[in-house]
Amino acid sequence: MPTLFSKIIAGEIPADVVYQDEHVVAFRDIVPVAPVHVLIVPRSEIGGLASLPESGDHTHILNAAKKIAETEGIAETGYRLVFNEGVDGGQTVPHLHAHLLGGRKMSWPPG
Repeated sequence: MPTLFSKIIAGEIPADVVYQDEHVVAFRDIVPVAPVHVLIVPRSEIGGLASLPESGDHTHILNAAKKIAETEGIAETGYRLVFNEGVDGGQTVPHLHAHLLGGRKMSWPPG
């Protein structure tokens, strides 16, 4: 069954897309927790980190994060890249994705 993110990638659900290429689509989170909160999603459906294949679209998430941080103006000041896995890890959509957070000072520990 297609996930919410698969429907966004297919253009069935609108999103504020900030970056896309043949491997990933990145769009603004609808409930941001930072001034910059972008979700970076591989085009291929991967449930999460626990089901990660050896190769594929997901390997392009880090390169996309770097490019988006630059275009969003947070590359020099810093940002956080977060992957959640499973219910206890805070994953709410069963499609691998990274949260790119920036535009403010991040605290530690998170959550």
